[in-house]
Amino acid sequence: MNISPAIPILRIFSVDKAREFYFDFLGFRLDWEHTFGDNFPLYMQISRSGLTLHLTEHFGDATPGSAVYIPIDDAHALQKELIAKDYRHAKPGVVEEDWARQVRLTDPFGNRLVFSESKE
Repeated sequence: MNISPAIPILRIFSVDKAREFYFDFLGFRLDWEHTFGDNFPLYMQISRSGLTLHLTEHFGDATPGSAVYIPIDDAHALQKELIAKDYRHAKPGVVEEDWARQVRLTDPFGNRLVFSESKE
């Protein structure tokens, strides 16, 4: 038996805000999107560098304000990349913990993304 990596599902309320945050700011790419027809909620898969996320407008698919812990290998490089984009809603820093360096972001829908570089 093989267990594949989990794919977090995050609730969104605006496709435009989601695209601005996840595509323009964080550098994700669209893998696919689905609606059941005109005037239906959007469900999409996005990815970047081995990380896959599902974003959904569907009521009941996910709880707003969820958190996703994302292991990375260079928190300072990510922070530098994000600061260079000059996104008006986030100017992330690197948080130094005893065990990790972290870049902590909150998307426009209250979901928290914790990009964490282990110090071990």
